[in-house]
Amino acid sequence: MYIVLMAGGVGSRFWPRSRQLMPKQMLKLLGDQSMLQMTYKRIRPLAEPVNILVITNEELKPGVAQQLPELPLENIIAEPVGRNTAPCIGVAASVIDKRAGKDEVMLTLPADHLITDEVRFREMLLAAAEYTKQESCLVTIGVKPTYPETGYGYIQRDGEIERNAGIPVYKVITFAEKPNLDTAKRFLKSGDFLWNSGMFIWSVNSIQKEFEQHEPDMASGLNRIRDAVDTPHFDEILADVYSKIKSVSIDYAIMEKSDHVCILEAEFEWNDLGSWEAAYNIAEKDKDGNVVQAAAFQGVDARNNFFYSTKKL
Repeated sequence: MYIVLMAGGVGSRFWPRSRQLMPKQMLKLLGDQSMLQMTYKRIRPLAEPVNILVITNEELKPGVAQQLPELPLENIIAEPVGRNTAPCIGVAASVIDKRAGKDEVMLTLPADHLITDEVRFREMLLAAAEYTKQESCLVTIGVKPTYPETGYGYIQRDGEIERNAGIPVYKVITFAEKPNLDTAKRFLKSGDFLWNSGMFIWSVNSIQKEFEQHEPDMASGLNRIRDAVDTPHFDEILADVYSKIKSVSIDYAIMEKSDHVCILEAEFEWNDLGSWEAAYNIAEKDKDGNVVQAAAFQGVDARNNFFYSTKKL
């Protein structure tokens, strides 16, 4: 089994701390580890470093290597330009295909999410991996919504197909883009919509067949990349393919079109920390409701704020 961490990003959500060279996944927002390091530590019990890939960009590759020193450098794949999640996942599948074969299962996860109950998280990933080996389907994990969020995509599930390791597996009816507030309220009330977490589990063979069916031009370019993996021509071929490849999300390119998508409902707490407000809600607060991440702090009638400073008062 391989694990793929998607760690690109332009560093816009947590301005002024985040920058082009220091996007959310590279920041230490909730302690002494970055979101990338927390994600890596969370999945490390499932795979050895040789079986963990990080897909990032050219500018972030040195930072990723510094934060994850035990990861082999050849496992940090730098996209020459951002092309959304479909090419990113396709490249990862190409690398795994070349190194381990088409029967290998790949778990693809964003590198910037906060997840508690890590033991249950890993148990669900393993159950999903086992199920996709048996059924050759595309598995994703959805999160039960707790409020009408308009910043997430949604997935509508059908009835339970079966259970794997005691975990229900559901058929997917449809994917929904980020809704307006009224639609989000309707989704929440219906009870059969889950937040789209962006976590995917499938075999290399299964996802490559979907690319060939729904994105044949992209599949052709990915085949060129596969042939170049671990050769001196890899960077050159990757750049050439990416100069022509379509920028599209995996949801739009594959998941919304496939007839072989199943979903598990997360049995762990999940937060994608998409804003300072989300970080504030998660972080530990003092008696006045302030989050203080500062070397020196003096509050004056200060309540319900987020303070951050590495040096100054």
